[in-house]
Amino acid sequence: MSTRLLHIVATPRGLASNTGRISAVLLEGLHDRYDDLDVSTLDLFSADLPAVAGVNIKTKYALMTGQPLDEGARASWSEIERTIEQFLAADVYLLTVPMWNFGIPYALKYYIDAIVQPGYLFRYDETGRPHGLVHGKRMVCVTSRGADYTQQPLLSLDYLNTYLATIFGFVGITDIQFFSAQPMDVSPDSRRAAFRTAIGEVRSWVAGGAWEGSPPPPAEALPPEVKPQVIVEEAPDNGVA
Repeated sequence: MSTRLLHIVATPRGLASNTGRISAVLLEGLHDRYDDLDVSTLDLFSADLPAVAGVNIKTKYALMTGQPLDEGARASWSEIERTIEQFLAADVYLLTVPMWNFGIPYALKYYIDAIVQPGYLFRYDETGRPHGLVHGKRMVCVTSRGADYTQQPLLSLDYLNTYLATIFGFVGITDIQFFSAQPMDVSPDSRRAAFRTAIGEVRSWVAGGAWEGSPPPPAEALPPEVKPQVIVEEAPDNGVA
């Protein structure tokens, strides 16, 4: 059985970007090591992602409260579900993410807001405590920064890796590997040095076995959970056959 990897590209320059070039080296190494690797690419800056607004935001709260949906709402929400299903179908995720204004690019935030839905990627128990529903998955994040955020005063301004680890850990993905290239914009020499360092780390990680071994189990045993039940509102019976 093949290993399905979803490459989520969150840079408008794609694999031509500095971050993308590092991811390309990573993918090349993984293909060489794992013959059964099946890679799909989701380019967030060209994808037609569903909006979490308008009909869909109303549908989200209708589902959470068990209200029926009309056909229009159901059809619109199915776009959200297809996006979630694409995400959940993968065994491994590769995120290619440059830092934008201390955090993630807006296209990635838009995507995360679309897929992180209650009843699909997480749920609340009877006490209101959230539980992630995405288990047995792995994630690799290739990130880059213009300056050096490994020390103060910039260290406290780096929300990139922290946010990614937080949001995907929240839904249950705890096996997350980070590769961070920095500084990329200070000078040509610093960019070359940062690129060489990141490439070396990526190649060493792949040569060392990458994600061989079993992924971590969920933190606690939970009963099987299903997505919210969609109740389609029926047309009123006017007595006409």
